[in-house]
Amino acid sequence: MERLFDIQIEKLKTRLIKMCSLVDEQVEFAIRSIEEENVELAQLVVDRDKKVDKYDVKIEKVCQKIFALNQPVAMDLRLIMSSLTINNNLERIGDIAVNIAESFLIHKKKPAFINKTKFLEMSKIAKEMVKDAIDGFIENNAKLAQKVIKTDDLLDQLNSENHKILIEIMKEDPANIEQAVAFLVTSRQMERMGDHATNIAEDVYFIVEAQLIKHKYEKYLMSDEEDEGESEDEKTQD
Repeated sequence: MERLFDIQIEKLKTRLIKMCSLVDEQVEFAIRSIEEENVELAQLVVDRDKKVDKYDVKIEKVCQKIFALNQPVAMDLRLIMSSLTINNNLERIGDIAVNIAESFLIHKKKPAFINKTKFLEMSKIAKEMVKDAIDGFIENNAKLAQKVIKTDDLLDQLNSENHKILIEIMKEDPANIEQAVAFLVTSRQMERMGDHATNIAEDVYFIVEAQLIKHKYEKYLMSDEEDEGESEDEKTQD
């Protein structure tokens, strides 16, 4: 029985790593399709979406099977619990990559004003966040997870700046409105990609450090001080 459990855990890890690799490539191809005006890459991202969905279902089934037939504890339990949410966030990132690719396929070229925007900077950071979150999971690396979490605010800030820039571009020349609106959506999509990468990083930190950090990561990552006003009961519950 112990051997069967080990086999199931390895199957789960293998499928998650394959899902990670596939989604990482989807993100890379979607962004490159815009930068290089490559229609074939964008179409490849769209066509691969069903493969991502299949892995999503396979991973969920493995987790359900392990829970049904075993009583995992400690790190194995954290891995299985987190695998469900990591899988969900990977699937969402894959969907975002498809949305970005489909948006590009409407015009099949990048806008002339692209260098005035924060697109290139945002896309670089979003790709790095996804890659670091994935590498953090594969390598059981809590420091990479921390890096992703700390970077999320920067991506949010760039998205806000990009929004203002694109509004000004539309005001300056109404002919840019259609593509500018599309880029507003793409900018928001990349910001959401960063959010999902952050969610994965939080789960990686939980797996490695046995520490829940969702919604209160400053306490664990940025400071050694306890939250002001937190009661002893609340600390115990944490």
